[in-house]
Amino acid sequence: MTTSHLTLDYAQHFARIALGHVGREYPNNVDHALAQPADARTPSELHPIFYGSYDWHSCVHSYWMLARLLRRYPNFAAASDIRTLFDTQFVADKVDAERAYFAHPTARGFKRPYGWAWLLKLATELALQSDDRWGRNLTPLTEVIVQRFRDFLPRATYPVRVGTHFNTAFGLRMAADYAGLTGDEELGRLLRETGQRWYGEDSDCPAWGEPSGDDFQSSALIEAECMRRLLPQDAFLPWFDRFLPRLVEEQPATLFKPATVTDRTDGKIAHLDGLNLSRAWCWRSLGDALPANDERRAIAHEAAREHLAAGLPHIAEHYMGEHWLASFAVLALDNDN
Repeated sequence: MTTSHLTLDYAQHFARIALGHVGREYPNNVDHALAQPADARTPSELHPIFYGSYDWHSCVHSYWMLARLLRRYPNFAAASDIRTLFDTQFVADKVDAERAYFAHPTARGFKRPYGWAWLLKLATELALQSDDRWGRNLTPLTEVIVQRFRDFLPRATYPVRVGTHFNTAFGLRMAADYAGLTGDEELGRLLRETGQRWYGEDSDCPAWGEPSGDDFQSSALIEAECMRRLLPQDAFLPWFDRFLPRLVEEQPATLFKPATVTDRTDGKIAHLDGLNLSRAWCWRSLGDALPANDERRAIAHEAAREHLAAGLPHIAEHYMGEHWLASFAVLALDNDN
């Protein structure tokens, strides 16, 4: 039976996986625009910290996961290796190089909003460490990303509702943790106002497009999780009632059926393992937000268990999933998200 919390065994397994790929430069899916011949550089030249894990954003959230595991289990077997890695990577010259990349005109939309969201989630986790110097060292890059959100959100007339990296609800959801921890009231207000503007009037979500062939997020559930995080409970619960009014009937049915994955060597199809894990995270979190006597609470928690059971056994079957899936498993297993 699948264990539904972040055990020491899971932590050790996931840490070994991430430590094996955050420094693995190739294969690499480089998201990089060239303005001149000199811009043709290797991943580690472009990104001296986040050059591994197949792509920049996966490397960022793998560092987040390692930091989370270290905080949860500060004396576990991988702790020394994680600390050594962080001491080596979160240093001024490397952070400055990562920060400078964002100053290039061609990098204006680099990793928006998914990579931005994970960078702030990483900064949040590093700030919670007993030794916060890694987070302090990362601050110049963190401040760039915060400013990117501040500049972008007022101009973003419409949300993006896909189940991939471009989903805007995910971006707001993760950035809210950073704003909350740091007490950045201006950012927090911008996130809430944007969430209300984009999603506040949504109702009777049909979830008709789920799942598509390369989803790793549920556009319906991540929107609900975003609003849960942004709104006080007395405002969230009426919104949730309107958004998924037939949840007690397990409708829309597609949200309750784990996705089928037919080829884990195909990077896009392998996304569907992530969909199962991210749905598990959202269902658990949404269930936890419902009152104890609300029958939907048990329904949501059961859906979380079913999706977790579908995704958890496949974390490391192929590098197309191995370079990123464990982070989503930690989201699904750890209540403190």
